[in-house]
Amino acid sequence: MRDRVGMSHPPAPLPSELGDQFSAAQALAEGLSRRRLRANDLESPFYRVRRRKDFTARQEKEAARDRKPYARAREQRRQVLNDMQAYGNVMPESSFYCGRTAAVAYRLPVGHPGELEVAVFSPRRAPRAKGIKGRRVATHLATTRVIDGLLVSSPASTWAMLARELKERELVAVGDAIVQIPRDEFGTQHPELALGTLAQLQAAADAGPRPPTTTLLRSALEKVRIGSSSPLETDYRLIADAAGLPIPELDHEVRAPGGQLLGISEFFYREYNLVVEVEGDHHRTDRIQWDRDIDKYRAYNDVGVGVERLTARHIRGDNPRCVDVVRSALRRRGWDG
Repeated sequence: MRDRVGMSHPPAPLPSELGDQFSAAQALAEGLSRRRLRANDLESPFYRVRRRKDFTARQEKEAARDRKPYARAREQRRQVLNDMQAYGNVMPESSFYCGRTAAVAYRLPVGHPGELEVAVFSPRRAPRAKGIKGRRVATHLATTRVIDGLLVSSPASTWAMLARELKERELVAVGDAIVQIPRDEFGTQHPELALGTLAQLQAAADAGPRPPTTTLLRSALEKVRIGSSSPLETDYRLIADAAGLPIPELDHEVRAPGGQLLGISEFFYREYNLVVEVEGDHHRTDRIQWDRDIDKYRAYNDVGVGVERLTARHIRGDNPRCVDVVRSALRRRGWDG
C-alpha cells in the first residue's frame, strides 16, 4: 500500500528486546507478524534468523575506519562472530562451533570460507542448512568451552580438527599461536592467558585414531614451540632449523647489565649475542612502533647486542634470503657454520 506521494510506509519499529539479531520464533513471540519479518530493513543470514540491516551498516562503517595493523583479521573475526551469534539463536541443542570457525573466534591464524562449521557428537545428526557446514565428531575426539555464551571446540581440539585441511607448516603456526604466552603492555608474561599448552595439544593428537591425520598432527607437534607469536616467525624458525642454523631462544627479554629491560625480541642466539627481529608491515607504517624500534635497537647496540631485521620478503617467496642474512651475521660473531 502506498501513500498519496507514491512512497511505501516505513516498517513498524522493532522491539528493542529483540536486539540486532534474532530468530523468527523470538520475533513472533514478541508479537511481530510474518509479513513484518519480510520487510526490507531486515536480512536473513540463516534460515529462521533475522538481522537488522542498519546493524550491518554500522559494523561496516566502523570497519572502514579501522586503519590500524591487522585490520583485515579483525574484520574477518567480527563477521564470523556476528554470524556465530546470529546462528546461535537457532543452533541445534548440544551442537558447537568447530574447525576454522572456532579458530577465527580464538584469533588463530587461519582464513574463513564463509560457511560456519558446526559439529555434534556422535550419534547425533550433523546440522544441514545454507551457510552451515555440519560435522559429526566422536565424543573422545573433542572437548568444548564457552566463548561469549557460545559453545566452541577447545583450542587443542580445534587444532586437531584442522589437520584435515591444513598443511604441516600451517598446523605448526596454529599450534604456536595456541601455546604462545601473551605479554601485557609492560612486557610481563601471563601464562594464564595462553589458549592452551603443549600437553593439551599432545592429548588432542593422541585422543584416538584420526586417519589419515594422526601422523600429521604428531609431526607438526614436534615442531611447535612456545614463543613464536606470528606465522611469519614460525616460517623463519622452521626454515632456519631446516638449514642447520643454531637453535635460538624465543621471545627473549634483552636486559642491560643492571637488569633494565631494553626490549623483547623474537629470536636470540645467546652464544653469539645476536637477536633476529621478524617485522610485519606495521613496524613500517605505525609511527609509534617505528620510533620505539629505533630506540630499542640503539639500546641494544649500546650493550653490544647485534640485530638482524627480517621482513616477509626475506622469509617467503621464491627466493627467501633469511638464512643467508642470519648465517652471515652469525659468522661475523664467531659461528663456524
